Amino acid sequence: MEYRVGSIGRIIVIRFSDGEDLLDGLTEVARKEDIRSAMFHIVGGLKKGGFVVGPEEEKMPPKPVWRELRESHETFGFGTIFWDEEEPRIHFHGAYAKKDTVKSGCLRRDSEVFLILEVVIFELRGIDARRIPDAETGLSLLGFVS
Repeated sequence: MEYRVGSIGRIIVIRFSDGEDLLDGLTEVARKEDIRSAMFHIVGGLKKGGFVVGPEEEKMPPKPVWRELRESHETFGFGTIFWDEEEPRIHFHGAYAKKDTVKSGCLRRDSEVFLILEVVIFELRGIDARRIPDAETGLSLLGFVS
């Protein structure tokens, strides 16, 4: 286990509207505002999205199991923003509910907002972290600098 201690910096509140892409929008804000380390919460609706619900088997590298949202779902969840060398990378896990069905997983693509979605980003100060490519998993994992 590794950890670092920091503090909360800026707080950014975003309102996404119907049809906008959540993941692209978060990446754009992180780039524009130079948010290097952050956590965020979301609440609202998604009507489209590709998310991962775990690996097929417990072996490396993990082969993801994909699911799709194809209609409006109530959505809430938590995520982080850390950069690789060139880009902010969004890591978000959420719950997606429609009627009596609830799905949960890591949203990774095609994230289209339904009606409205609110995001509150908490910038982390004093945390020098980034996404570092991991050969075993084939993923870019959280790592600390220095």
